[in-house]
Amino acid sequence: MADRVHPMDIASTSSNPPSSNNSGEVIGSPRKPSYPSPAKPVPPPPPGTYVVQVPKDQIYKYPPPENSRRYESLTKRKPRRSCCCRCLCFTFSVILILIISLGITAGVLYLVYRPEAPKYNISSMTIKNFNVTASATISPEFNISVRAENPNNKLGIYYRKGSSVTVIYSDVDLSTGILPAFYQQANNVTVFQTVLKGSNVMLGSTVKSTLRNEVRKGKVPFRVNIKAPVKIKIGAIKTWEITVKVNCDVTVDALTVKSKLVSKDCDYSVRLW
Repeated sequence: MADRVHPMDIASTSSNPPSSNNSGEVIGSPRKPSYPSPAKPVPPPPPGTYVVQVPKDQIYKYPPPENSRRYESLTKRKPRRSCCCRCLCFTFSVILILIISLGITAGVLYLVYRPEAPKYNISSMTIKNFNVTASATISPEFNISVRAENPNNKLGIYYRKGSSVTVIYSDVDLSTGILPAFYQQANNVTVFQTVLKGSNVMLGSTVKSTLRNEVRKGKVPFRVNIKAPVKIKIGAIKTWEITVKVNCDVTVDALTVKSKLVSKDCDYSVRLW
């Protein structure tokens, strides 16, 4: 048979005061929770300027707004710069390849064809209407034979229009003319004549006096300048237009149609462009 549990008398229990032990602690009474005493309010700092020192390893670098905008603009420009650099590198590479290719081609052509410069000379010169005793202007006429030699075995020369021939005495242009346009084959010598005419040429008294003295001596010097545009034929290919310049110092014994050359000396140059 189960034991009965009798309820305690709450009134009697509550009427009994709590007992205390020898140390003075009260036994049976609940403990009150302990709260920290409220801190005293911190007064605000007085107005002024303060310096805050922070260790370097705890500083996070943030650029100011103007620097950040500048940084963004610079970062945006980098792709453009890289594109420009690539374009420049590509252009320089193409130019370098072209230069190397042209050099190799020129070397091969030189070894195959062995080109030589053409040779020029004045073979004869006759003069008309050159009166050094006349007081008025003169209109001299020169008939010149030019000898052109092409010493190349595999190269032809095209003489094109636009040439000029000038006879000069003491820095005075006396007569002018042109060369005929023709094709000169390889290993060929061609002598062609050209007539140079002057009009209303005025010579000073000093120049006339010098001319008369040179006629008496039988040695009258002239300068003949020739300028001719040509093209070189290499196999079936024609080059670009090249300018040939010939400068000849010639001396004749008289100023007549029966004049003969006493001396001649020509130098020539070729301008590739």
